[in-house]
Amino acid sequence: MTNITEYALRADFDNYLVPSYSPASYIPVKGLGARVWDQQGVERIDFAGGIAVNALGHAHPVLVSALMEQSDKLWHVSNVFTNEPALKLAKALVRATFADRVFFANSGAEANEAALKLARRYAHDKSGPEKFEIISMVNSFHGRTLFTVNVGGQPKYSDGFGPKIEGVTHVPFNDLSALKAAVSERTCAVIIEPIQGESGVVPASRDYLQGVRELCDTNGALLIFDEVQSGFGRTGHLYAYQAYGVTPDILTSAKSLGGGFPIGAMLTTAAIAAHFTPGTHGTTYGGNPLGCAVSLAALGVINTDEVLSGVALKHLRFKGRLEQIGQRYGIFDQVRGVGLLIGAVLSEPWKGRAKEVLTAAAAHGVMVLQAGPDVVRFTPSLVITDEEIDQGLDRLESAVAALTRDSAAC
Repeated sequence: MTNITEYALRADFDNYLVPSYSPASYIPVKGLGARVWDQQGVERIDFAGGIAVNALGHAHPVLVSALMEQSDKLWHVSNVFTNEPALKLAKALVRATFADRVFFANSGAEANEAALKLARRYAHDKSGPEKFEIISMVNSFHGRTLFTVNVGGQPKYSDGFGPKIEGVTHVPFNDLSALKAAVSERTCAVIIEPIQGESGVVPASRDYLQGVRELCDTNGALLIFDEVQSGFGRTGHLYAYQAYGVTPDILTSAKSLGGGFPIGAMLTTAAIAAHFTPGTHGTTYGGNPLGCAVSLAALGVINTDEVLSGVALKHLRFKGRLEQIGQRYGIFDQVRGVGLLIGAVLSEPWKGRAKEVLTAAAAHGVMVLQAGPDVVRFTPSLVITDEEIDQGLDRLESAVAALTRDSAAC
């Protein structure tokens, strides 16, 4: 058997792939639960979770079984037909949420693209072509398509791609007065992440989201919740809106939805969905049998009292220890987030150095993320064990101790 290192090296990325990423120096080749091994056999505890994707860790037996079983039956038929796993998953999601209808896609960006298009189509049909404006939040992130990247409130991602999408306004997050000043009879939708992920793991307040709901109702605008990162169990509820007690008109889901298999979904009401008539929107691979079978299996594990209540307890375990590390080494001045979507905010002397923390953590046997340059982000498996949490945080503390020693020596 040929050794993988003979034909797949980290240098191959620089030689053969488009340089839109800057991946780590090591290549993971195997995962089991909350642990990952690289080509050299080095083991690391995974607190990154594929950026909030691997909700049940790596190679979870329930997901593996679902994938293997479906792979022997049917892979793809396109949307000329429907298929059993898609029908079963749609029915399960409707029963578990506010929604009446589901549209399946392949990613969070595609789910958001569908949501934004549907909002504009709904407003066009109901109120005419002048009601097309979309309000989004400063520092939000909704995907990388031309539409979604312009709706996202981060110019570093949207600049340099030609004219911006018309009719998109950005207002500060958690600022109801700013939204009230921006919304009008021309507003067709407000899109918001209940917990901003990429910009630093910043939760919305309950009063704010309730106020957003009221403003949308008053102005005849749809409320879209982007729960690509916060959804599917990550907050200790199946979706974060359920904890806030604020129901959107449209919700988008991806990442954890497939437990590692690519799938996205847009959920909405029957009245709104009716405006996506045949031919108005589509996707070749969306709702494919493999992805839907795996997602349905993941839903069966995640949407249980045992797993969801466990997320809240694991949050406390992470938060308490991260706060201790922050105080001991002066590296974090705040730990925020909900459930297992956690951000450790770097203190003033460490601002802009999140990437250094990631690199040091990897060298000490733990995988973490960043959310911007000033926040270290944690999105591990929802079923990670307490022992793995403690061991991973021990390794993180060793990395932080080494970083602070090196900084003091400079």
